[in-house]
Amino acid sequence: MQVPLQITIRGVPHSPALDAGIREKAAKLEEFHPRITSCHVAVEEYGKHHHQGRGFTVRIDLHVPGREIAVTRDHHEDVFVALRDAFDSAKRQLEEVVREKRGDVKVHDVPQHGKIARLSVDEGFGFIETADGRELYFSRENVVYPAFEQLEPDTQVQFIEELAAEGSQAKRVSAGKHGA
Repeated sequence: MQVPLQITIRGVPHSPALDAGIREKAAKLEEFHPRITSCHVAVEEYGKHHHQGRGFTVRIDLHVPGREIAVTRDHHEDVFVALRDAFDSAKRQLEEVVREKRGDVKVHDVPQHGKIARLSVDEGFGFIETADGRELYFSRENVVYPAFEQLEPDTQVQFIEELAAEGSQAKRVSAGKHGA
């Protein structure tokens, strides 16, 4: 870290175990993102009520190049549980930053709409006419709903177009109300 770890403790008896736990968890965060520029951890006790007991809040403010991460976690009775939960959340957010930076963000395929143009039920395949007039091959194994044998020509379907060795094909074919 460019700026040394900052620890603020309010209303909680300071203990070497708490301090060591914070330092250890902050060091682990650097394993997930070595370019953390600063980290501030605040631990605070709230609600010293006789009936409800003690509660703890842990707030973590992290800075990495181009991003600020803030996490707040509360837990009744155990400061170490609040600490664990806050650092786990910060770790997940740092992992997401790393995934975005690498371009690993998951992109879902957008379903297309068309209609069954031809079927060969005995041979287990058919063709879908797409909205732009092309025909895409699909097989029995690529039908999600209803069963392949229940499909008929002119049935409206939804599908995902994928490139296969033989060219574009329809995968995950399903019929029903899709709002085409």
